[in-house]
Amino acid sequence: MDNFIVSARKYRPSTFGSVVGQSALTTTLKNAIKGNHLAHAYLFCGPRGVGKTTCARIFAKTINCQNLTAEHEACNECESCVSFNEQRSYNIHELDAASNNGVDDIRSLIDQVRIPPQIGKYSVYIIDEVHMLSAGAFNAFLKTLEEPPAHAIFILATTEKHKIIPTILSRCQIYDFNRITVADTVAHLQMVAQKEGVTIDVNGLNVVAQKSDGGMRDALSIFDQLVSFCGSNITYQGIIENLNVLDYEYYFKLIEAFLKGDVSQSLLIFNEVLNKGFDAHHFITGLSSHLRDVLVSKDPQTISLLEVGADIGERYKSQAQLCTPEFLFQALKISNDCDIDYRQSKNKRLLVELALIRQCQLTDEKKKSLLIDDQSAPIQKIAVETPIATESKQTVTAPTTTQTHTPSRPIPAPVKPAEAASDSKPSLQRPGRISISAPTVAAAPQTSYNETKVVEQAVVLNKSFTTEELEKAWHQFADTIPEQARMVSFFQTTIPILTSPITFEITVSNILQEKELKRLHADIQEFIHHQLQNNSIKMTIKVAEETEVQRANTPEDRYKLMAEQNPALDILKNGLQLEID
Repeated sequence: MDNFIVSARKYRPSTFGSVVGQSALTTTLKNAIKGNHLAHAYLFCGPRGVGKTTCARIFAKTINCQNLTAEHEACNECESCVSFNEQRSYNIHELDAASNNGVDDIRSLIDQVRIPPQIGKYSVYIIDEVHMLSAGAFNAFLKTLEEPPAHAIFILATTEKHKIIPTILSRCQIYDFNRITVADTVAHLQMVAQKEGVTIDVNGLNVVAQKSDGGMRDALSIFDQLVSFCGSNITYQGIIENLNVLDYEYYFKLIEAFLKGDVSQSLLIFNEVLNKGFDAHHFITGLSSHLRDVLVSKDPQTISLLEVGADIGERYKSQAQLCTPEFLFQALKISNDCDIDYRQSKNKRLLVELALIRQCQLTDEKKKSLLIDDQSAPIQKIAVETPIATESKQTVTAPTTTQTHTPSRPIPAPVKPAEAASDSKPSLQRPGRISISAPTVAAAPQTSYNETKVVEQAVVLNKSFTTEELEKAWHQFADTIPEQARMVSFFQTTIPILTSPITFEITVSNILQEKELKRLHADIQEFIHHQLQNNSIKMTIKVAEETEVQRANTPEDRYKLMAEQNPALDILKNGLQLEID
């Protein structure tokens, strides 16, 4: 039985033309050989499995080839090429810096550099994982790297360029290798599968390419694993089962459940994923990736960013037509927030389920304002429904008069008479979220027409109020914003001052408080109007001068401020005969 050779070694490129996904770098190296512009030191850096050491070997073989082809590739026939292919060339020396990282190892290398090549022009020294060299070894290597013998060429390879000291970098020509794209990986795997007599599903190849994360060595290793699992016929189902990858189908069904607002179905899909042994964090990151792919599928200009097979790509396009950009933006934000909070959560499953529930509610127009916390909707104008009457104790504008509404406040739908009559008490909700209902206007006696008419009217309320009622309403507003702790404290400790019968003034101590009050200005006035039943009340804001702001620098000053806010402290202090330290 012949010894098995893994595909990563069996199909390792032997010429520049067979290197996958690095055309810019290989062209540069070929042109350098063609023009005889060879540097004495090169640094190849990039992710794992992208061809750094492979290109270094091809370059070393090519510059020593005695009979270059017209494409400036190694002929593989001359004595130098044959000895290289049979791994007995004395012109090419490979050193693993991970296990030879000391000063003594570099000194041995320096002694070896002095020996000229037996065959060919150059002695090439390939040092892999060069970032593993110690600081002393780097320093010992500097002089030789800067001025080596004419026959010596150094090729350094590393996956962590940032760990190499600047003095080494300045002595090398630096080549940055790119990750191999999904398309290039799929094409190369198809070639390997054809040569091995293996049939493999194209959509499955895309899964393998994405799993390899831009590394061809990883992709070929996965290919060998799949052949061992599935044999000569590799199916898509066999690939996702062997690689423990979540099927696209789960995510397509999940988006359909989101669009329908089907919370139960989305939770059942998530439960099925967990029962198959997948991690919840892996699930939520996969959902974010799927939403991203749906988003880029909406625009023909970004469709090239979608790295999937043709069949799956068509499904992405179809689903993208059903989703609005706003839905995708918000769903992506929810998934990303869940991903960020996952590690800190004590109940991880509940965290993911809450994210799925919120995504199901994105299509419900009534709940959008509850999902977007950073956007505060203004309190809406009041639409009042009242029967047409000949007389009324309330002063109202004529039904035929055209009403003028503030542009920034949307007008809600008119309220039906049955609903208006059933609401005996006004409903007060959190400002910036749901509108505040107006006091119920007493209906006038029915006219001979015996019918009602729904009209939008502006209620004019002019009830007089006292300073105590104003102060009570001001403090009550704090209950509507419990999540804003600092502002709650401000409303509870600040007293409004009446400057006219319908105007009160609030004094703030800094610009930040002024900014917050201005943000809540419309909500505060609407709340005060409702509580005091007076639509003419206005609020003004005053920033205290520096001298007006009391500075509590000593214990006595701090106690004085506290006693002004809570007079009961004086009673406690005197009753216990306490002193201020």
